[in-house]
Amino acid sequence: MLKKFITTLALIVASLSFTSVAYAEHHGMKKDIVDVAAENGSFNTLVAAIKAAGLVDTLKGEGPFTVFAPTDEAFAKLADGTVESLLKPENKDKLATILTYHVVAGKVMAADVVKLDSASTVQGQMVIIKAKYGNVMVNNAKVIMTDVKASNGVIHVIDTVLLPK
Repeated sequence: MLKKFITTLALIVASLSFTSVAYAEHHGMKKDIVDVAAENGSFNTLVAAIKAAGLVDTLKGEGPFTVFAPTDEAFAKLADGTVESLLKPENKDKLATILTYHVVAGKVMAADVVKLDSASTVQGQMVIIKAKYGNVMVNNAKVIMTDVKASNGVIHVIDTVLLPK
């Protein structure tokens, strides 16, 4: 019961965080995908990984991009030591491969995502998309928030890190 309450509370707090970002964007304070993620507070690991992989300039670029963004909790689900290992300079290419597997070229809003059964990532491989019973899954990751707008695309928040094959 307590775990369910804490989970619900965390989702409410996350929703409020995204609402403030959406409000700022709506009121002319447009920020790119990296800035939106950095200011949110739920994507510290993702932002650190983007920096370590040398993808900041790319994701601050014109785009548009659709990013399936794993939360800090999603990264925490990985095996112990995985994130720390990936953030090492010698693993920069592997990290970039994983991160670009979360990005689709173009701005694909939620209304369009649910009509797809797959999408080609900028990494080169496809992700499988399934919409069932009010949930949208990207591979094995559940989309927990949609249509977080940025000046150069859109973010859809996911609960699991996507790993290419």
